[in-house]
Parts: sequence; structure tokens; C-alpha cells
Amino acid sequence: MANAIRALAMDAVEAANSGHPGMPMGMADAATALFTRHLKFDPAAPHWPDRDRFVLSAGHGSMLIYALLHLTGYARPTLGDIRSFRQFGSPCAGHPENFELEGVETTTGPLGQGLATAVGMAIAERHLNAVFGDALVDHRTWVIAGDGCLMEGISHEAIGLAGHLKLGRLNVLWDDNRISIDGPTSLATSEDQAARFAAAGWHVVACDGLDFADVDRALAEAKADPRPSLIACRTTIGYGAPTKAGTSGSHGSALGAGEVAGARAALGWDAAPFEVPADILAAWREAGGRGRDEHAAWADRLAAADPELRAQFERRVAGNPPAEAFAAIDAHIAGLLAKPQTIATRKASELVLDAVTPLAPGMIGGSADLTGSNNTKAKGLQPLTADSYGGRYIYYGIREFGMAAAMNGIALHGQCLPYGGTFLVFSDYMRNAIRMSALQRVRVIYVLTHDSIGLGEDGPTHQPIEHLASLRAIPNLAVYRPADAVETAECWALALADKTRPSVLALSRQNVSQLRTEATENRCARGGYRLIAATAPRQVVLIATGSEVHIAVETAKLLEGEGVGADVVSMPCWENFDRQDAAYRDDLLPHGVLKVSVEAGVTMGWERHVADGLMIGINGFGASAPAEALYDHFGITAPKIAARIRPLLGGTYR
Repeated sequence: MANAIRALAMDAVEAANSGHPGMPMGMADAATALFTRHLKFDPAAPHWPDRDRFVLSAGHGSMLIYALLHLTGYARPTLGDIRSFRQFGSPCAGHPENFELEGVETTTGPLGQGLATAVGMAIAERHLNAVFGDALVDHRTWVIAGDGCLMEGISHEAIGLAGHLKLGRLNVLWDDNRISIDGPTSLATSEDQAARFAAAGWHVVACDGLDFADVDRALAEAKADPRPSLIACRTTIGYGAPTKAGTSGSHGSALGAGEVAGARAALGWDAAPFEVPADILAAWREAGGRGRDEHAAWADRLAAADPELRAQFERRVAGNPPAEAFAAIDAHIAGLLAKPQTIATRKASELVLDAVTPLAPGMIGGSADLTGSNNTKAKGLQPLTADSYGGRYIYYGIREFGMAAAMNGIALHGQCLPYGGTFLVFSDYMRNAIRMSALQRVRVIYVLTHDSIGLGEDGPTHQPIEHLASLRAIPNLAVYRPADAVETAECWALALADKTRPSVLALSRQNVSQLRTEATENRCARGGYRLIAATAPRQVVLIATGSEVHIAVETAKLLEGEGVGADVVSMPCWENFDRQDAAYRDDLLPHGVLKVSVEAGVTMGWERHVADGLMIGINGFGASAPAEALYDHFGITAPKIAARIRPLLGGTYR
């Protein structure tokens, strides 16, 4: 059965002349033990909520999971899909993608992130178990990770968090083959991984990864231990290949026809390429059916559960925040309109959370050691700890990257909606995990505060300059930068409702007055809207985001006092604005009028909106000083902006 994995991996990589055959060949026995003896799953019901989660963190070895899914009886990949491995249109992509195949729980490839994402899945399982009990939620999270995953810095963050939270349902099989692309891992590392995991509070067990029975023993021991477990599987990369086994030559390229023939002979595998003998396939399909009865028993338990509990569980599975949560946001906005507030948008965000979280039990918040600054802990939220998994607020510690990846896992697990905070400038630490949120189309909400030079005296190390532009460059990521308390509430409503896109809320440290005072539809849904219309004949359109909208309003007042008509457009979300039809966009940003962008960050990207107009921003680093002094120094004040506009009036503009 293990050799079927090896053969399919060799054949697919050889046909594509591209891929990583060595890892599937080395871990085939361990994966066979896991899938036939320990993993709880039902290929006929890939979305069964109480299935075990399997994460191939070493995503370059993607043929391992493709072979396992096919052999155990998932509808796809078919043999035809595997034959077209790494080709355009095939669900068998170079690295596993969660939106291509059922059974692929998370997209992996950037090493270490699969492991960190699995920590989030294990957190979600323990939380849901605390809420719904063993009868409905009682499963494990399994990971296959390689040497590269454990070298990546994110692994330190992930294993530290998992050990601290005592996530005993998390088990990591380490493919200890001691080979990386450059050669033996001894070229770059001499860490004692077992000691590292043990120091973080993990249970560690070693086994011969090429011995089915020994792996089976180690997996049973891991399941019996209450701590998260590292199963160190000593393997040989490219096992069976006559000259490339145990070398980097089998890591990242096709073995070659001669080497494949030699491996087939060494393994005793004489079936034609892409063929699995009937008896071996039957054994695999029987193993794939192991979970059928367990799934049926679980369904019976769900049907027999208390009706109110069952209804709550099914609502959580559907994944939509309850209508009452959105009604609470509407009521909150109505309160703001009745009594406007001058507050920082980070504080405005906290007020939204206070209103929403009691009515949206799936929301799980957190912060990377900046709770009091990010304002992410709503009233009434209790900590999620090793002693109380039912809590809904996670103290992630100073682990921004690990937090972001864990939130991906919480979202991918299902039934939970994660949000987490840090400073906007530290989005650099977690950028790749944010990118993975967008790629995987998951609803994760990033609360990123201290969004400009407006944070003041902490200086250029903490003042984001290029970060908004950098985040806007990520496809399928909604970047919201609200201008006041009303816009903040509207942006939260949009982020909560968006099931296929992560969101960033970029929020101010400094107080801002409330600009919106009249009841309207959710204007932020359009991405940009006319906040103020010119009274004199329009000659200029000021476009701004966040706290700079207030400066744009003051600039417009100065110009209007001189008889220069000025619109003010608030543009909290470029991505939503780009989705509007051309007529709406052209009405808001008309041709032939001077357009001026105002944002306390790099001007890169604004040319798409202002064409040949004027871009007000900061194309260098900030400085340490009070916020007011910094805005004046960088020319982002109403008088200085008006002074730059006046010479440009009367020109011809696109």
C-alpha cells in the first residue's frame, strides 16, 4: 500500500518533469499508518465537521496527499487529474490548494505555515469541544512537517503557543530525513529538535518512519498523551531510488526514467505507470471506508442532541454571523448619529466589538501582546486558556506571524470567525500569512492599529509608511481605513459579512471627530463616496482615507472660502471602489477636474485615482515627534495642501 504512494508520486513527477518525489517516497509508510489506522475521515463526506484535520505542512511533497486522496476514495483527484499533475487546469497543483480539492484542509507550500495553521485548527477544535461537548466535537489535527518547516522561524511561534495552550489533540509527524535542497541539513543546522519541542511542553516520541508497525506504535503513544506530540519519523528521502535515495537529488526534480525503473525494481513494483493493482486499491478503499460508521454514529448523536444546541451547532457550521449581530451594528450606528463621538478609530472598533461579540458566539478575538493598544478585547470576552478552552480571547504573545497563521487555521477549521490585532507596521512580520488568507479565500479580520505618523513620538520604526500600499497590492484582500466612528462600524459590518475575503482594518491611534451625522445606507460598501459636494463650481476633488479625510475637509473649506469648488471623497476601501461600475466611479472622480489624494503614507498607487493630478503623502520614513508637528513637517495640513493646489487650478486634467 505504501509503494502505491511511491509509484504514483514517481509517475506524476516524471510525467510533469517537475515536482518533489523524494518526500512522498520517504513518508509513504508513515502516511499509510496514519490514514489506515488513526485518521478519522470519510471520503464520502469530506466536510463532516467532526473529521480529523490533516495538514501537509511540507506542501512541496504534494503528491503524497494527492495519492492518499485518490487511493482512499475521494471523488477527486482521479487518475486523470494525477496524470496532469502541475498542469494548467489540474486540481493537482504544484502545492496543495484548499479550494481545488476536498480533503485538502489548507493551502501549504510556504514552509512552517502549515504547522502554524494546524495550531489554529487545534485551538478551534478544543474551543468547540468546550462549547458543544464530546458528542459533537472530538477530533484531532495531524500534521506532516519536514526539516524545512522546523527551521522556519514561525515554527518557534507555533510550537510555543501550542505547548502553552496544551493542545493535546495536535500531533505532528516530522519527516526526519535530514536533507534539504542544498544538501544535508547539517550544512545549516545542528538543533536538537526533540529537545526544542520538549522544552515547549510537547510530548516527543521517535520511530522508524519506514517501518509501518513502529510508526503505528508511535502514533498510538502520541494519541494517548495529553500534550501535543511530535512524532519523529526517521526516514530516507527518495526511498527506493537506487542512486538518489538519501540525497538532495530526489528532493525537487524528476528522478529520470532510469532512476524510476531502478526504484520500481527495488520496491518490487511492476504495475504500469499510473496503475494501481486491484487488490492494493481495494485495500486502500477499505481503509478509506473505516470512518463511515463513525460518521453515521456522529450524525445520530447530532440528531438526538438538544434541539437548541443542535440548532446553534448547525448555525455555526453554516458560518454566517447571526442577523442580530448586524442589527446590533445598525443600532450602534444609530446611537452614534444621535450622539456623535470624537474618538480614535481603534476605540470606535472596540465599541463595535462590545456591541457585536455577545451576539456572534463564533467570533474569537486576540492580540499579539497589544490588547490595550489595539482595543481588541470586548467587554465580557473571557480568555481562551489551557484551563478554559471555552474562552473567546487569545493572548497570542509577541507572535505576529504565528497569530496570523493560527487565525487562518481557526477560520479554515470552520464554525469560528477569528480576528486579531497588532500595530499596522508589524503587518510586515505576518505578511505571508495575510497573503495566505487571501489566497485561501478565508474570513480572517486583521485589526491593525496605529496606522500612520499620527501615532507620534514612537518614531519611524513604528510609523507605517509603505504598509497600506503593500497590503493593497495583495489580491483578494479588503483593506479598510475608516475616517470616523461611523465608517469604522460600517467597515466591521462588511468584514463580518465577507465569507470569501480576509479584511484589514487600519485604525488610528489619535482621536478623530465624527464626520458622518446623517442616516444612510452603508456607504463604505461602495469603497468610496462623496462625503462633501462642492458649493462653488467644482474645480478640485479631494480624495482621502482615514484620519486624513478630516484634513481634506478642512482643505475644502479653505478653497470654498476662496470661491474654488471642492468635493471631498472618502475612500475607505480601494478594493470595494474598484468593484463599482464605471458610471459610479466616473461620477465620483470626473474627468477634466483636478484630483488630489491625501494620505499619510507612500503615494504609490494613488495615480490610478488622481491620474495627472496631485498626490499628497510621505515618500520617506517618519520621525519622532508629536503627531501635529509631524503632519505639519510633511505638509499634510489644510493650509499647506491648499497652497499646493492653487497653482494647479485652471489646468487640463484627465
